[in-house]
Amino acid sequence: MSETSTETDYEIRFAIDPATAAAMDTRELRESFLIEDLFGPDMVGWTYTHYERLAVGSAVPVKEALRLEAIKPTGTVNFLDRRELIAVNIGGKGTITADGELFSLEHRDMAYLGMGTKDVVFASENGSAPAKFYLLSAPAHQTYKSMLISVSDAKRLDLGAPETCNERSIFQFIHPDGARTCQLVVGMTTFAAGSVWNTMPCHVHDRRAEAYLYFDLDEKARVVHLMGEPDETRHLIVANEEAILSPAWSIHSGVGTARYTFVWAMAGDNVDYTDVDPVAIEDLR
Repeated sequence: MSETSTETDYEIRFAIDPATAAAMDTRELRESFLIEDLFGPDMVGWTYTHYERLAVGSAVPVKEALRLEAIKPTGTVNFLDRRELIAVNIGGKGTITADGELFSLEHRDMAYLGMGTKDVVFASENGSAPAKFYLLSAPAHQTYKSMLISVSDAKRLDLGAPETCNERSIFQFIHPDGARTCQLVVGMTTFAAGSVWNTMPCHVHDRRAEAYLYFDLDEKARVVHLMGEPDETRHLIVANEEAILSPAWSIHSGVGTARYTFVWAMAGDNVDYTDVDPVAIEDLR
């Protein structure tokens, strides 16, 4: 696979407060919180948000390898001069080369790249079944070691029950005994047969913003993503390989019309996964 100059595109999403969100119609909610058309071929694309300066993006190398380039909102020469990044591969086998170090990612593997990494190249092993790198980046204050984190290395938690349709396995890729990060916390959730509810009972975490990527969803299936304040909820209808921005004040829960997988990513003041404010189901409105 040859490497050429990389097409990079970005958009900016400004922070929305809960009162403004409560007054939005469906179109406005989707324009503010939903990221559609995320995985464009042969380009690196970003949605730069004002929620903890979290950037959500993708790199899909089909015909050529792709280089990570700086974008204007970061204000730096290289994208990772003052940032860290996690890339999640939801496609075919691919590689990430970071300052000469090669990481080979199978489906559902992740790679962490520390602050100060300068030369980053994404590639697919087979362009007919390309890698799809889902990219998450947040500001960093020190450099931690870049490393591959395979799904087999993740910390697994089995939660829920068939009776409540939320029997699921949570894979924590970033945890105290694994890779170190400044503020990015990323994981993946899969479901048992017949279970379709995620993060229910739900919660908020006022100290962190979050992004959800829904994938492995049938073409005609959808996820009903719940958002908003606990007593003023809203919802978005989400298709395969679309992402949701979840402000710190918002719940983030959902139910699918069929099985699906999702990647969750948080950035903010606290990297403790258990630091949440639970919301009882009977208190939702």
